[in-house]
Amino acid sequence: MRIRTAAALRGVLAGALALSLATGCAKGGSVGSSSNTVTYWLWDANQLPAYQACAKGFEKENPGLKVKITQMGWDDYWTKLTASFIAGTQPDVFTDHIQKFGQFADLKVLAPLDDVGIDESDYQSGLAANWIGQDGHRYGAPKDWDTVALFYNQKMVKSAGLTAEGLNNLAWNPKDGGTFEKAIAHLTIDRNGKRGDEPGFDKRHVKVYGLATNGAGDADGQTTWSHFAASAGWSYTDKKRWGTEYQYGSKTFQSVIKWYFGLARKGYMAPLTDWSAGANPANAQVASGKAATAFDGAWMISTYYGMKGIKLGTAFTPVGPTGKRATMMNGLADSITKNARNKPGAEKWVKYLASDACQKTVGRYGIVFPATPDGTKAAVAAYKKKGIDVTAFTKPVADKKDATTFSYPITNYAADVVALMKPAMQDVFANDAPVSGLDKTNSQINFLLNQ
Repeated sequence: MRIRTAAALRGVLAGALALSLATGCAKGGSVGSSSNTVTYWLWDANQLPAYQACAKGFEKENPGLKVKITQMGWDDYWTKLTASFIAGTQPDVFTDHIQKFGQFADLKVLAPLDDVGIDESDYQSGLAANWIGQDGHRYGAPKDWDTVALFYNQKMVKSAGLTAEGLNNLAWNPKDGGTFEKAIAHLTIDRNGKRGDEPGFDKRHVKVYGLATNGAGDADGQTTWSHFAASAGWSYTDKKRWGTEYQYGSKTFQSVIKWYFGLARKGYMAPLTDWSAGANPANAQVASGKAATAFDGAWMISTYYGMKGIKLGTAFTPVGPTGKRATMMNGLADSITKNARNKPGAEKWVKYLASDACQKTVGRYGIVFPATPDGTKAAVAAYKKKGIDVTAFTKPVADKKDATTFSYPITNYAADVVALMKPAMQDVFANDAPVSGLDKTNSQINFLLNQ
């Protein structure tokens, strides 16, 4: 039933978009757009000042052209963007996410960027290639990238007798958790002061969890289980990009999930009931002193290091059964809408956004890691100036010898995959449902992708 419902909703959206593109309702173009204005949407308020600075640089190089930037929150952003395609009020250019790319490309609401002049070698490895559609056309210009690392409370780590060097050399396996689980257990303290690895530990009344929870991970597990699954040798689909078979039914994947969620059942990781994407995400659990560590993305660096009264550190993800550590490397891009009112101006703006000039400007704000190497260097220097060491995020990208970077799964029906996996993963996490139940969910997803 879920599959039919999700596919039906997708069909309705596709029909509405097709109708809007074929009728006059799309002719109005972007709200506020004109021949001398380029409209641009983004969701991250922290990045707004950096892109306002880029807009000034662009306008100076392109007299007579203006950039109108609109920023809104993550959830509102995607809702309004989808609605804008239907209403014909879409922006000329918008910040695109790889998780959404497949559906937008399939619905043909994006303009090809083949003539913008994007050279893949100008960016961090793999970022540009992710934005090639199944038709061979490019639909995104590399913008920035992020990886995942372990944030930790330095005081709690020191009190536990652990060190930064030790945290950077942890290893794990799905049988006994390895030195990673031992460290997380030792960082856990119950209401009586007993640590998780001490006799008498009360897992029902935990005062400080060794590891915060970031939810069940839905279909990608970016800041939860993805780095464990990848370092065990698992991959989301049968192909690096545009796969047609998901692999959630893999015994390797299911053994990882069983172990990972088992940390909560042992009392070492905060339970799903402690998590809320809005009210109590992983960073809030660390900020409140409820958790000693948390896996999170590079986009959260400023948030963690801005916590009052807490001195933070970061460590690499642990080495897995493959002998290597792993981290998802996500990359955003800028896309032009198919019915952009100011297409020539949009192409110039996207080319400028992807240039070293803009990327170094963004890097100097120390908010994200821009896609070009020089932009990344500018960001690293900006973080260093703030007293923040970002090696745990940058080294896996620079040095592939001991680390594996991987992307979000890039397939059609991404929203449908999430709709199916989200309740299934929450059931395993919250209700201790058998991981073997993911076989059925995986079959439903693959049926959808290949119907």
